[in-house]
Amino acid sequence: MKKQRHNVQLRISWLLLIIWGCFGLLLVRFAWLQLVDGDELAERAMTIAEENRARQSPRGKILDRNGRELAISRMAKSLVINPSKVKPEDRDNLVAQLSEILKLKPEEISEDIDTGGVFVYVKRRLEVDEENAIKELKEDNEYECLELHDEVKRYYPNDMLAANVLGFIGTDDKGLAGMEQYADELLKGEAQEADLIIDMRGRPIFDSIFSAAQQRYKGDNSKSITLTIDSTMQFIVEQALDKAMADNKPKAVTAVVMDPKTGDVLAMASRPSYNPNKFWQANAEAWRNRAISSVYEPGSTFKAMVAGTALQEGVVAPNMTFYDPGHIDVSEKRIQNWNGESFGNVTFTDIVKNSINTCFAQIGLWLGGEKLNEYAEKFGFGKATGIELPGEESGILFANPKDMVNSDVATMAIGQSIAVTPLQLVTAMSAVANDGVLLKPHIIKQITNADGSVYKEYGREEVRRVIDSATDKTLMGLLEQVVATGGGSKAAVKGYRIAGKTGTAQKINEHTSGYMEGRYIASFCGFAPVENPEIVVLVVIDDPSAGAFYGGQIAAPVARDIFSQLLRFMHISPSSDTFADMNKDREAAAAKPAPAASDGKVRMPDLTGMSIRDVSQKLAELGLGIDVQGNGLARSQSIPAGAEIKSGQSVTVTFSP
Repeated sequence: MKKQRHNVQLRISWLLLIIWGCFGLLLVRFAWLQLVDGDELAERAMTIAEENRARQSPRGKILDRNGRELAISRMAKSLVINPSKVKPEDRDNLVAQLSEILKLKPEEISEDIDTGGVFVYVKRRLEVDEENAIKELKEDNEYECLELHDEVKRYYPNDMLAANVLGFIGTDDKGLAGMEQYADELLKGEAQEADLIIDMRGRPIFDSIFSAAQQRYKGDNSKSITLTIDSTMQFIVEQALDKAMADNKPKAVTAVVMDPKTGDVLAMASRPSYNPNKFWQANAEAWRNRAISSVYEPGSTFKAMVAGTALQEGVVAPNMTFYDPGHIDVSEKRIQNWNGESFGNVTFTDIVKNSINTCFAQIGLWLGGEKLNEYAEKFGFGKATGIELPGEESGILFANPKDMVNSDVATMAIGQSIAVTPLQLVTAMSAVANDGVLLKPHIIKQITNADGSVYKEYGREEVRRVIDSATDKTLMGLLEQVVATGGGSKAAVKGYRIAGKTGTAQKINEHTSGYMEGRYIASFCGFAPVENPEIVVLVVIDDPSAGAFYGGQIAAPVARDIFSQLLRFMHISPSSDTFADMNKDREAAAAKPAPAASDGKVRMPDLTGMSIRDVSQKLAELGLGIDVQGNGLARSQSIPAGAEIKSGQSVTVTFSP
């Protein structure tokens, strides 16, 4: 028994010795791995389990002047497939399932798999329902070949509204047109890289512990841009352009609304246009912002600037008399009036009001080519305005005015032989509405950082004084008569004083020299209210094909619709409200029949307190002409009230604000 007990104890001792020996070996091995090979093994483990992932920040917003969203972004997922991990037995099911979820053809998905490699985009920027369906598909079927990557998806919540201003983005969050392109570096989101520990299925380990590291990255760039555009005014303008397209069937229509006191662009629209959410469905012509990229001969709208030049240089005065023969020949080039007829003896006021080509050509010759070009440049023509948009054209003026022949000077004076952009013209007219001071136009109001702080602000920026204040007031009075009693009468809005100029220009043949027969650009540019201009409106109708083509016939009514709605939207009271008591007296006087006069004569009415438009209508009813001095309301008249005068005689009426 003792011997047996000894053998058992011996075996136990050996067993314990072996166990302690193994434990010692394990301890030595552990120490070796930890102390000697530890760094190398840790590096190898991290290489397998660690993955570098980028956290993408969204693109900055584009807002209107009131903070309404015009362009926004959300972080979307893009589906990527790793063809090397597609199992042959899963291929058919995978293709069918992806085709159903993504609404793609099975052949397209098969081609992606056949591409090979480890990274192929199947569909970028998934919608939310597609993203959720892919996540569920991947989890249920353990498809290790599918991956979802963060990307920015851009949305334009108002669809076509201001599309030609906003532009759009392409792949990789890159702006390709409009404001998206101009401010791409400011708006563009950022990707911040982070190292994560993942399991064999690519899922982050300890996600609940390190959830702070997985939060959406906001980015340091991703600046937001606030435009000067008012989305409601933009909508009003675009509605008017849609109607103009339907009524006149033109190739294109453009409109710009500007605040003449600040240079802010309140609305800028073109037709045809497109939906930036689906920009690929439109062609490059629809993407164009014609307000800055379309160059055309302005025609008679340019005469407003020529009239200002002539008044400033003392070449003419409002009551200066001219004789219009109906046509003149200058350097073997015939210039005739829009109606082909003679207006006979006229004043400079009549010349502006009726847009008489022959007299403007003569005035241009008096001024000379150098002076015309000098003032054209002062008004901002021939050079890009520098507005915050890409693709702005400079327009065309004569390179060397000294080389201009008389026909060049005469045609320039009537708005031909030069080319402008719509933005240049509305900026120049804004100078007339702004007491003769030219301002730099802006379409960006403010840029803010991702944290809400202000990065940059834009404000009123004076370029130069173009004409004196006194000259400008006279010019405003002349342009008011264009709308009150002249060729721009269809732009008139009852109760408001509006000034402006119409234009009709033949289109230049882009392929040969000369003009295209029967092809025109009709336009109107004006401002309101005259006593305190708040808005300048330009309408340009390119190549109308519904019959009428004169600016006064088709562009002025579009401008009237825009003026009418915008003035009310801006809560601008009718001009007559300021002089309510005076208007009551005026209306009573107008309603009271004039005293009877001798045969062949009429009795002169009291015109005091009446507007230019009302005076013109009243005298026209009596068969009397009018010579206007100043602008505003009638203060005095050359023939006293109650006097008998012959029908056909002219009366000089002085107006003042």
